[in-house]
Amino acid sequence: MTPDGVPPYPGAAAPLAWPGTEPLEALLTLLGDADDAPAEVRSLVTFPALEHRGPGADRVGRTAALLEGLPVELGPHGWRLADRPGVDLERALAFGREDLDALSIAASGWSGELVLEAVGPWSLAASLWLARGDRALGDPGAVTELGASLAESLARHVADVRRQAPGARVTVLLAEPLVGQVIAGVVPSFSGHERLRAVPRPRVLEVLEPVVSAVHGAGARVVVHVGTAHGGVAPVVLAGADGVGLDVGPWDERRWETVAHAVERGVELWQGLGPARVSSCAGPDVRGLAELVAEPWRRIGLPAADLARVVLHESLGTVRVDPVPPPRRSVEDVRASGRTLRRAALLLAERAAG
Repeated sequence: MTPDGVPPYPGAAAPLAWPGTEPLEALLTLLGDADDAPAEVRSLVTFPALEHRGPGADRVGRTAALLEGLPVELGPHGWRLADRPGVDLERALAFGREDLDALSIAASGWSGELVLEAVGPWSLAASLWLARGDRALGDPGAVTELGASLAESLARHVADVRRQAPGARVTVLLAEPLVGQVIAGVVPSFSGHERLRAVPRPRVLEVLEPVVSAVHGAGARVVVHVGTAHGGVAPVVLAGADGVGLDVGPWDERRWETVAHAVERGVELWQGLGPARVSSCAGPDVRGLAELVAEPWRRIGLPAADLARVVLHESLGTVRVDPVPPPRRSVEDVRASGRTLRRAALLLAERAAG
């Protein structure tokens, strides 16, 4: 084990999106699959997002419902800050209570790594609308208030989860796929004819760091996933996150230099991967999937042993402003994706071991 209790092996995180509407069934399946993982692979159980339950189970709605002192509701364009709590918020909170009840049953006597996903402060500010106006991102005061509320709320949420699953080693995965657009100043305004002002990296850090610190204070690790935008990696590292996530992309030397600097500082890389190529004869191309990480890792000059600090998972994608669920997949498709990721992580473990 590393000093923070993490096994020194590459990892694979179960897919976040899960078909169906029953959290207990989903959790029991995921925990069972994790127990079948090879000993040389960290098998992380991602708390399933059952978005097909409806609005309030979507990525933005789940996170916004946690906000302390900032009620939300559904508007014409998605979730927005509200004057008072209403039926939309209550529905989202009911989903959260249902999830915690299911966790207390499924995780009884279980120990392992559990990943909780939430939208990070900057992508949340870019996705939420003010009660009367534009995106919250355009109001610096609203962003500050949103970040402070999120920090307090996530710390409370981690504590709730740890009470229901005492054996869980919790990691909070903060989804920040819009942070690159925030920094570049390309997030569209309400009208779509203008772009909201670019946010300097020091300001990104100013809002992000207290969120990371609050989650650490609650006893959980933090990974901030920036989607495809490697420009967001530096603030994540400076904020003290334990890991940084990036979706895989074509070879880009600057991108991988940024990754290398983070890894050299002891930060984990959570690599988002698309679906493996599938052959009708040989099945999924697991080796090809592993090479999407191993080849640029070698090319940029990182030691093979440091592949032990890589976690593979499905690409994060973007944060949808509307609460429409993603296309439905079968349970077997999702489980097969998890198995493929674990097999790819095992190949990385072999590389790391030399």
